[in-house]
Parts: sequence; C-alpha cells; structure tokens
Amino acid sequence: MDVGLPGHVARHIVATPTPEILRHLTTILTTPGTWLKLCAPPEAVAPSLPAAWSIQEPEFMMTTTSLDRTPPRAPNGYTLAVTTRADVTVARLLTEAGEVAARGQFALAGHTAVVDQVETAANHRRRGLGTVIMRTLGATAASAGAHQGVLLATPQGQALYETLGWTLYTPMTATVLTTP
Repeated sequence: MDVGLPGHVARHIVATPTPEILRHLTTILTTPGTWLKLCAPPEAVAPSLPAAWSIQEPEFMMTTTSLDRTPPRAPNGYTLAVTTRADVTVARLLTEAGEVAARGQFALAGHTAVVDQVETAANHRRRGLGTVIMRTLGATAASAGAHQGVLLATPQGQALYETLGWTLYTPMTATVLTTP
C-alpha cells in the first residue's frame, strides 16, 4: 500500500513471514522508507532481516466484529468532518479555528474495514477524541457494508482500541528500510 508520508513511503503487510519470503522482499524492495509489517514477534523475524532494515517499536494487529452503525456526536468545540475520496474514508475532528485535532481513515477490503492513521494531536489528547474518531469510522464502515474491522495498533493505541471492543489478533513486527 502506498502511504506517501515522509519516512513512510510504502507499507507491505506479510501474514506469514518465512525466511524465504523475507529474503525475497528485502532483495526487491530498495526504496528507503519502505516498511514491512510482519505478523510475528521480533525474535521470529530478526534473524532473516538484513542490517539495512531497522526494527521499530512493537505493534499489534487487532480485529473487531462490533461495528456500531450509530455515529457519535462531536464534542463541544469540535466539528466532525467525514469525506471519501478514491475509496478511502477520512474522519476528522476540527477545532473552531479549523485545526485538525484528531483524524483517522479506513478503506474497505470486501466486508472488512481496514483502519489506518488514527491519531490525536498532542494538545487535544485525553478528551475522548480518539473514541469519537473510531466510532465514526466504525459507523461509516458498517453503513458501507463492513462486518468487521482490522487495524495495526501501537502500544499506546492498543489500550484505546481494547476499550472499544477490539481484540488482539497477533503481535506485529514493524521494520523499515533505512538505507538501500
């Protein structure tokens, strides 16, 4: 998947990262900023990664079958904006000044909503904005035909997602190509 962020050009998710698959991918992927998200703990994949690939903080693949169709309301002082472009739906909570306080997005893969890039700006945290974004994404995805959701969580995000009914599917190893 093309991500297009600085230092995060593209992402490849590998469900079964065997040494042969990793050898193949790390040979053909040569653009710095390319990420591999591997469905395995670091100790299982580290021996198969060349030195140019740097292991990042742990991540967790999480899933849910509890997509509520009822969209939440924006908290006082924020406006909720939901847009879809090129099959990607983005939910944003905007301040009265138009600043993005929180955001997240999803795309459908069949009946699965693939949630990505959920974040809350540092000066807007601890106000429930992440919950509003996640519930908005879930309701929008359910209305579009999704029956389940999948996402990759950071250790910090994992706690939020668990409170919203998401469960751990597998630990993930994130690794990025730092030099060609």
